[in-house]
Amino acid sequence: MAQAAIELIGINKSFGAVRANRDIALEIPRGTIHGIIGENGAGKSTLMSILYGFYQADSGEIRVNGKPTHIKTPNDAIAAGIGMVHQHFMLVENFSVLENIILGAEGEALLKNSISKARSELRRLEQEYGLEVDPDALIEELPVGLQQRVEILKALYRGAEILILDEPTGVLTPAEADHLFRILQQLKEQGKTVVLITHKLREIMAITDNVSVMRQGTMVATRKTSETTVEELAELMVGRRVLLRVEKDEAKPGAVKLAIKNLTVKDSRGVTMVDDVSFDIRAGEIVGIAGVAGNGQSELMEAVSGIRKAVSGTVMLDGTPIDLTGQADPGELRDRGLAHVPEDRHHVGLVLAFDESENSILGYHDKPQYLKGPFLNLDAIQKDAQEKIEKYDIRPANPRLKTANFSGGNQQKIVLAREIEQDPGVLIVGQPTRGVDVGAIEFIHKRLIAMRDQGKAVLLVSVELDEIRSLSDRILVMFAGRVVGERGPETSEGELGLLMAGVEHKEAAE
Repeated sequence: MAQAAIELIGINKSFGAVRANRDIALEIPRGTIHGIIGENGAGKSTLMSILYGFYQADSGEIRVNGKPTHIKTPNDAIAAGIGMVHQHFMLVENFSVLENIILGAEGEALLKNSISKARSELRRLEQEYGLEVDPDALIEELPVGLQQRVEILKALYRGAEILILDEPTGVLTPAEADHLFRILQQLKEQGKTVVLITHKLREIMAITDNVSVMRQGTMVATRKTSETTVEELAELMVGRRVLLRVEKDEAKPGAVKLAIKNLTVKDSRGVTMVDDVSFDIRAGEIVGIAGVAGNGQSELMEAVSGIRKAVSGTVMLDGTPIDLTGQADPGELRDRGLAHVPEDRHHVGLVLAFDESENSILGYHDKPQYLKGPFLNLDAIQKDAQEKIEKYDIRPANPRLKTANFSGGNQQKIVLAREIEQDPGVLIVGQPTRGVDVGAIEFIHKRLIAMRDQGKAVLLVSVELDEIRSLSDRILVMFAGRVVGERGPETSEGELGLLMAGVEHKEAAE
């Protein structure tokens, strides 16, 4: 085996009564791509945050290239040749690419000299690793895939030989993820060491040399990727056998619950994002919308849930018209039985500074069961939150914990529990398993199928084609704001991919 780039020996870390890491031992060979997987809350991100200096271990030792290394801050990690690309990017949106890359590493008193040298170095890095990006573009104008590329360039510019990526494909389309993997392979060929934290077992099998599995804060196994299977890794992660496919009976569609006709929606710049879209969803079925991110799916969900104003169109909920062209009230729609699980749980689904119990009733806090006269019934809210925690296996099981302190997957469960437990007639759900581990994915999928079987209507938007094909009874494909085709769940990924690329309905069917 190659010499270890990283050795973690006896790492322990606790947050109050919660032990996030327990006696962790890990070796990562130099010049390899090493995967670290585990359920939400298993301690993966905490461990990597210790390695990058965000946290300090309570005990244990870190060795970099065989040498004991004290890492108390990210600057210590950078000095040791370690870079990190976070799940939520650390970029200044109104700065240019070049300004973001040199930020904090200017090197000289005269900024003009620093920028000139940085531009030259950036050109070299782009050519060497296939990381082309316009150095003068503003971050806010770049798609997510290119923003991630900037984060990688930032780390390389600072001399990183070891690159940690935390859930790097959580915000990428399949095509962007494939491009990222080509970049990582090139980094490996150049002698870099890559540590990949992910929930996606197919990605582990596709790109890594070795994979380590964490469960409940401990390191339970390390395998050569070529000598393991998706099934074994899933069982190691969860501690039991996991159903990797969705089991469901034939759908029994009933009456139309939600009907959308000729809906048109523009964004804040006046660009048409949803262009004359019509479809309906019946009780007892899941309708999936497939498409590359940015083709109108998000704006469609926001308009139908009352968050975004529509330009024109007709929407009927249980036969009653809804005016989405005026000041639609999401609260009124919730009262009428339409629930919404947004794509972006951080900015739209949760208030991270609130307790878990507060987020568990957000938007429904005026319901009688949560009130005592004109005031909130705190005991009832705590009890309700505890019941949801147990039912949805939200970890840690502490309704008084700030929501920011939960892992991404458990934050997603908080949102799903809040919306599903209100027993809506129509559920609009965007990216339900983004950043969620394999055990939680199984649970979420079962809940969505159960809703369908209870006669609810579910509109599902996901960039995961496997998820769309597994859950949906009908699949609509959007491209450039229009529905360009309808297919059944048996449709191949290739055919759906053609439609997502804008190939017309008849061409894709041939």
